[in-house]
Amino acid sequence: MRFSGLRAVDCLSFNVRENEVVGLIGPNGSGKTTTMNLISGVFKPTHGDIVLGDRLISDWSTREVARAGVARTFQLVRILPTLSVVENVMAGAVFGSKRLWGRELNRYAIRLLEKVGLGEMINVPTASLTYINEKRLELARALASDPRLLLLDEWLAGLNPTELQIGIDLIKTLRDEGRTIILVEHVMDAIRSLCDTCVVMNTGSKIAEGSPQQALSHPEVIKAYLGEDHA
Repeated sequence: MRFSGLRAVDCLSFNVRENEVVGLIGPNGSGKTTTMNLISGVFKPTHGDIVLGDRLISDWSTREVARAGVARTFQLVRILPTLSVVENVMAGAVFGSKRLWGRELNRYAIRLLEKVGLGEMINVPTASLTYINEKRLELARALASDPRLLLLDEWLAGLNPTELQIGIDLIKTLRDEGRTIILVEHVMDAIRSLCDTCVVMNTGSKIAEGSPQQALSHPEVIKAYLGEDHA
């Protein structure tokens, strides 16, 4: 992916197996969020292909990618401020791959809110939510489309230690359900406990791939995070 003369993502290639959690990690500015934007259709790659199952989705719009079963959260939480908590989740089901209506949709949204710990806040205005509850709401809305692939872009960022453990446990629940997830994260405890595979990026390129232990102990990864003296 090029932006004028800047090569933001360069010759990046990796696979995600069904029911697998893949951690996409690297220093700030390494191209992780750009990669998530490419997968979700926000950007179209300058070169290369993105394949979901047997379908080439590289040139699809974000709406088409969402309909195909890709849902995401964002670094900066994005909720619909004029809607209630339950209405935010209902919107995710209407515009994603799982299309429900009426009472069935309402019941489905409530079940998802209960799953993420917001069952007591169904009709609460979004303006009254705490930060972690905004994140829970955004996650529930992403899950409302019953995605084939869930993209979590620094979903744990900004949480205090207690909230962080709650967030990790919630993602573990999704993993145990068999969700397929790409997780961009700087919290290494979360990467170690949640991920089957890690892909490590630096300056737009992949520098390591393997289990969390293998990837995090790779000399190039140590150098990227800590500098030449520690490699």
